[in-house]
Amino acid sequence: MAITADSQNGSESFFQRRPVASIFRPFAFVGRTVISWVDSMGATAIFLYMALLSTVGRKQFSKTVQQIYYIGARSITIIILVSVFTGMVLGLQSYHSLLKFGASGAVGSLVSLSLIMELGPVLTAIMITARAGSAITAEIGIQRISEQIDALHTMRINPIRYLISPKIAAAIISFPLLTAVFDLIGIMGGYISTVVLLGLNGGVYLHSIQTYVVMSDITNGFVKSLVFAVIVATVCCYQGYFAHMRKDSHGAQAVGLATTSAVVLSCVLILVSDYVVTSLLS
Repeated sequence: MAITADSQNGSESFFQRRPVASIFRPFAFVGRTVISWVDSMGATAIFLYMALLSTVGRKQFSKTVQQIYYIGARSITIIILVSVFTGMVLGLQSYHSLLKFGASGAVGSLVSLSLIMELGPVLTAIMITARAGSAITAEIGIQRISEQIDALHTMRINPIRYLISPKIAAAIISFPLLTAVFDLIGIMGGYISTVVLLGLNGGVYLHSIQTYVVMSDITNGFVKSLVFAVIVATVCCYQGYFAHMRKDSHGAQAVGLATTSAVVLSCVLILVSDYVVTSLLS
């Protein structure tokens, strides 16, 4: 009985010294974080679903074409610039590495497979996020805080159909096309650095590409680009559309923070989804 009483007194003194709320505070923080994350994921999924439902329509075609020009055509310069130097660096590094093992003839396949399956889709998505995704978030965020979206509601115009759906549809079309451009220009860059500058036989370079690159490799790269397109377009549009609901700021500062969040979150999700899609397709 004395031991029981001592243990009870000890437990009572422990809880008196440290309230119950403070003991479970770390668990409460984890719970709130998980609930907030699940809530955001659910809201984003509903947002994407509503946008995809409104992508089809005669009036949507012209808006989608305009967004394809803005997201796709105006990004082609930076895509070509990044891809040619990526291919040249990749060819240069691959040539010197494989030359040590007497396998310099496999440079073409290494460069092409690296670009088609990995670097092409990932770098294309990151470049479009930096150039077009940030601008989309800022544009929609300014429309939100200036009450232009509320004006669309007043005129009985669905803002998601009018603003969001063309951007998502244009991203789904533009990302694979720009990825194909990145892959092609990157392979040409590898050709320049290895064949023109280092003296590798051009026929060997092209033959290794033809031998080892199969259609499934190209298909997997395009699947990744489609996944990245949905992620980037949804995250950037969502961050701008709900910029006025941010808890850390308001007004113009909210638009700036929403733009930063959209770019950072898109890049992180691109890399995470890249691993997931690679593991599923391999």
